[in-house]
Amino acid sequence: MCTLLMITKELQAQGNPHWPRTRSKTVTDLPQRGRCRQEKELYEEWDEEYNCPVLDEDRLIDELEDTVSAGGCIVDYHSCEFFPERWFDFIYVLRAATATLYERLERRGYSGGSWTRNIQCEIFETILEEAKESYLPSIVIEMQSNTPQDMEQNMEKITDHLRNWKPAQ
Repeated sequence: MCTLLMITKELQAQGNPHWPRTRSKTVTDLPQRGRCRQEKELYEEWDEEYNCPVLDEDRLIDELEDTVSAGGCIVDYHSCEFFPERWFDFIYVLRAATATLYERLERRGYSGGSWTRNIQCEIFETILEEAKESYLPSIVIEMQSNTPQDMEQNMEKITDHLRNWKPAQ
């Protein structure tokens, strides 16, 4: 069993919450951590507009293949279309209202193209649509994450879901 926990841009702007660890190992932040990305050379080039390295998706997949294919893990990432469908049993897409997203991005000091891109992704439901187009819609679960209470409830729902889930035989 592997779960893709989609972290949309707005939640990435707030920082990763503490996700359920029951029966799971977590593959988190691999592409976001600059040091790991540089050490393992998981990037293609430098993006001047967004002031960050451009992830090499093929290298990331190669890096994660053995760990994720073994099952029992949660992949915490803000996009999904390049991950192999065979890896995941569930995909949780965490969403936030644009006003909430705006505040989170502002607190993190986002501006310019990065700010605009994050807001547009949420308005146009880009991550949710990518998930539904890339995987079976029946395994894509949308959750609102506007407040700390929402985040706490989401953790409880995900934990309960994973505890009660029985893999197909």
